[in-house]
Amino acid sequence: MRPAVPTLVLALFAAAGASADDGPGPGQPPGHGAPPPAASLFISPSGQPFRAAPGEPYPVAQWFAQADKNKDGHLDRAEFRADAEAFFHILDENHDGVIDGFEVQDYEQKVAPEISGAYGPASGFSSGSGGGRRRHGGPDSPGAGGRGPSADGAAVLQGAAVYGLLDEPEPVSAADLNLDSRITLAEFLVMADRRFDRLDTKHLGYLTLADLPKTPAQKMAEPKKH
Repeated sequence: MRPAVPTLVLALFAAAGASADDGPGPGQPPGHGAPPPAASLFISPSGQPFRAAPGEPYPVAQWFAQADKNKDGHLDRAEFRADAEAFFHILDENHDGVIDGFEVQDYEQKVAPEISGAYGPASGFSSGSGGGRRRHGGPDSPGAGGRGPSADGAAVLQGAAVYGLLDEPEPVSAADLNLDSRITLAEFLVMADRRFDRLDTKHLGYLTLADLPKTPAQKMAEPKKH
């Protein structure tokens, strides 16, 4: 028997130490009101969502603080892998050692619905002829769920790529390396290593918050320079 979706959401709360007074936690879906603005969402390299209330700092710092276990300001490979493994065990609802298609569906629909457009646009931003950024459609837009062309031929960021450090529309499914619809912990950690290497552009063996790239959503929220 697979546990009900609320069990998954509660597990995400516990993993992040969230409380009702602290506001939305890493795995908390939007409430019944309006969805949170795009700028308030960060999706970690392994796919865990972090949300902040309007006016609060962009929640990439929430993820970094969670993953940096020894609080030295350096996120090394072991910490990066441990953070990915912790999220794997949350997604593995029935604790059978794999993330199956049902659990991926729960992730996409209940944990991070923004990546499929259930609570907002599935696609991100593209550069128009004027050099500005603009929104493109929802889940029915061309290339939804990946990087595809817009009507004017410009590349469009899709799904989690809008809210993450890497151009990955669906980071959980991306870990299905042998395409058998069953994601093992070994596969998840292989992807963690690849992502760490992509982010460690200075080859220091660790990441710092200041050196992380800004997500498209984070850039969108920055004040415009005149």
